[in-house]
Amino acid sequence: MKGGHTESEVSPEPVVPNFPDDTYHYTYFDSDSQELHPQADVDPDDPNTMETRKSSRHLTLPTKYKDYHLDPTLKFGAFGSSQSCSKHPVCLNVHLLTKEDQKYALSVMNFIEPRSYYEAIKSDVWNREMKEEMNALEENQTWDVVPLPAGVKEIGNKWVYKIKLHADGSLERNKARLVAKGYTQVYGIDFLDTYSPVAKINIVKTFLAVASIKHWILEQLDVSNAFLHGDLVEVVYMKLPLGLEVPSGSNQRMTCRLKKSLYGLKQASRQWFAKLTSFLLRFGFSQSASDYSPFTKWTHGKITVVLVYVDDIILGGDSKKDIEQVKLALSKEFKIKLLGPLKYFLGLEVSRTSSGLDVCQRKYCLELSNDTGYMESKGCKTPIDTKVKLTSKGTLLEDAEGYKRLVGRLHYLTITRPDIAFVVQQLCQYQKAPCQEHMQAAFRVLSYLKSSPDHGIYFDSEAELKMTGYCDSDWASCPDTRRSITGYCTMLGTSLITWKTKKQTTVSRSSSEAEYRALAHLVCEVEWLKRLSTELTVQVPLPITVYCDNMSAIHIAENPVFHERTKHIEIDMYVTRERVKTCLIKLQHISTTE
Repeated sequence: MKGGHTESEVSPEPVVPNFPDDTYHYTYFDSDSQELHPQADVDPDDPNTMETRKSSRHLTLPTKYKDYHLDPTLKFGAFGSSQSCSKHPVCLNVHLLTKEDQKYALSVMNFIEPRSYYEAIKSDVWNREMKEEMNALEENQTWDVVPLPAGVKEIGNKWVYKIKLHADGSLERNKARLVAKGYTQVYGIDFLDTYSPVAKINIVKTFLAVASIKHWILEQLDVSNAFLHGDLVEVVYMKLPLGLEVPSGSNQRMTCRLKKSLYGLKQASRQWFAKLTSFLLRFGFSQSASDYSPFTKWTHGKITVVLVYVDDIILGGDSKKDIEQVKLALSKEFKIKLLGPLKYFLGLEVSRTSSGLDVCQRKYCLELSNDTGYMESKGCKTPIDTKVKLTSKGTLLEDAEGYKRLVGRLHYLTITRPDIAFVVQQLCQYQKAPCQEHMQAAFRVLSYLKSSPDHGIYFDSEAELKMTGYCDSDWASCPDTRRSITGYCTMLGTSLITWKTKKQTTVSRSSSEAEYRALAHLVCEVEWLKRLSTELTVQVPLPITVYCDNMSAIHIAENPVFHERTKHIEIDMYVTRERVKTCLIKLQHISTTE
């Protein structure tokens, strides 16, 4: 899927005809009729409505953007909407999607979530949701309201809001949730162990690629108040939440003594996952040896897979009956919400067609553009300026935290956007002391995303169950440390499933050494994916072909060479050589241009 403008194309903009009177009449572009229509009159004496006179030539939208035209000020204005027309509008290309997915893609971007409690209480809908959440917490006996003991420090809390959608993109419900500010907890007093497995994004993409090829049924569900099922062992006190009615009359300061694991607590996720794991194992599932989050179950030669990310669960398999049995068992043990076919998971929009699965982060990308003020900017063709070399030298930014937040959001977007992986890797290196040049490079990425918000990855259902890998390195490319950059990707058939761009931890004395380190990283990734694929019923043909564009690195891996130039990378050498000897992988040269 492709979308966005190129620099050679003309974007629609307001047109000012030459009228004889003193009133200017503006027009806006209607994507449905492909025509310009009159807009509200503008009084030249009113400074609030004055605009610069524009060219009067007739403008039309490029034909390839005929699907629909998105006015960002109309769709993404804060709770109110403006009817102005953007000079550089967003155009999305959706003609390859089914009618159902087109409706979902458009509707998923039309909802605005409040960002604070005081913003939410102005809405009757969100007020009702907060009262329901509070009633559910009290009915579950989540806490006891008690006087705050002397010398005890209580943790804070916050209301968060989320809009849940049906599979067709229509509104399911508004969800308000009270969460604890777990970052104020003290280790050894408020919590001990905290680690809880979640599904890695690479596992999710591999699972979707396999499901597309094997034509598995994909459904999703949500566990309501999942963390409240976990029993809290430690004694934790929390401030009274906004909206909680407490009888007055006591001179003592009141607080909430938590009895159940509440969202936001450091140990909450661990307690919930332990309870869910115990249930799935009793029901006959086996926990994956490659990662703790996937669970598999075989019934009469049919497989059912459960993928867990906190309280969001994906069910997949080749038997509708077995999936229904799992949903029934979960509904008896927990309160769940059936969300139907997989459409929206962790910000990933999944569209299924007869030829495969399309996965993108369209809504997330547009929200990022809107939050940063780049919805009305002009797009660009590339995410990075090849003439600019980023270094640690320059004028420091005053708002370093804003830079970190932006880079973090861009990093999450690389889940489905390998085209920005390299530049985001570069931006991540300067989060400690970002300069203005780094922020300008980040702004260029935003301009690039503006021109292609619906780009993503595609999992072909007709792809061959054959795994391949590609690796490369950019030797001594970092101007500050002279370390090399590792880049690799893996494919299942024609489907791209994992990729990484990362600066190497040590300096390489030659390009062969840098290439060999990249090769070792790829070999480890391929070996892990092979084990995971086997658990998902995919028998990957061996040896797995790994492509490298450096003949010297290939010779080192295939021959027992040992000399002064390679002895300090002995571990990486043995890792790769062993896999070559056991025929797990087969190294093959590929041209750099390919």
